[in-house]
Amino acid sequence: METTASHYPVGDLRVSDADRDRAVSQLSEAFQTGRITHEEFEQRSGEALRVRTGNELNALLTDLPTEDGNAAVAAHCRGPVIAARAVAAAAAAAAIALGALALSTGLSGASAPLTLAQREARREIAQQVLAHQGISVAVPLPPAVAASGFDWVGTVTPAAIAVLLIALVVVLLRATGRTRSCTS
Repeated sequence: METTASHYPVGDLRVSDADRDRAVSQLSEAFQTGRITHEEFEQRSGEALRVRTGNELNALLTDLPTEDGNAAVAAHCRGPVIAARAVAAAAAAAAIALGALALSTGLSGASAPLTLAQREARREIAQQVLAHQGISVAVPLPPAVAASGFDWVGTVTPAAIAVLLIALVVVLLRATGRTRSCTS
């Protein structure tokens, strides 16, 4: 049996219920993508369920793209775009978290120098704690600046990873922008 590119019988050959159902599905796809209006969909799908021949069925679909070509292109493009967007979202979330970690580590690592009153108060607390334990030792005055200094590894490493993740997000979003032309 001879068929057209959309796999419907040609000429005056009778169509089957499966052919009619496939045509209604094709019309539904066209409606969902905005190729036909709701009124056109209602009118054409009603006619598709009543037609008897391939000519009548094909006449309802001639101004629409064939389902084979578009479905293959859409399926080919949709998977990688969704995956790339998911990876971009995860990378963006990780970049934000690592950026916040780097910022908090950097800000907390550089502490302000202690005043003389603060240093004397700390020495007094230390002497009281030791005296409570029965230890009698002269406690020296604590240093004015904390000995820990700036935590380079704890600050620079998460910041560098965050920058790399942001670059990954940019690359993925540009790639999905290019493949978007694949579906339109």
